[in-house]
Amino acid sequence: MSLVNTTFDGKGFQGWRRSVLITLSAKNKIGFINGACPAPALTSRDYQPWSRCIDMVTSWLLNSLSKDIGDNVIYSKSTKDLWTSLEHRFGQSNGAKLYHLRKELSRLVQETSDIASYFTKLKRLWDELDSLNCDVKCSCLCVCEGKQKLEKSLDDEKLIQFLMGLNDSYGQARGTIPYQA
Repeated sequence: MSLVNTTFDGKGFQGWRRSVLITLSAKNKIGFINGACPAPALTSRDYQPWSRCIDMVTSWLLNSLSKDIGDNVIYSKSTKDLWTSLEHRFGQSNGAKLYHLRKELSRLVQETSDIASYFTKLKRLWDELDSLNCDVKCSCLCVCEGKQKLEKSLDDEKLIQFLMGLNDSYGQARGTIPYQA
């Protein structure tokens, strides 16, 4: 059985990772990849059911990977080690990935796509970029409204990027969009 409908081949790790985590959460099995479900004692009556679950989760993960990547992690000592290995290898936010995403975003224009398709492509890239930058988001309770102003500024940037990529036939509509500071 496959855990997600897309085989991970080394590209799009953040999206694949999110799909896996959602599916494992729905099946109440995340504890097997994050270590929250440690092995019971070998003599415990819970060991056999735990062992079957861990084997099932490992199988799901391996079946969700391309052959090359699966062959690289198949001998991991545990499901947690397998997951950690994948996160270390593919989940690191790095300059090259950020560069390629920003470059792809800067070049994206509507061309022959309809507006919904064009926006969907932009949204996917924005979401992937956000997932790489998740550690730069503020989680404090701010009373100075700085957080809201920053979020508004980022939303405005996205709106401008969307408008800039629209075909010239939308030029008049672009010019009539009000801006609120």
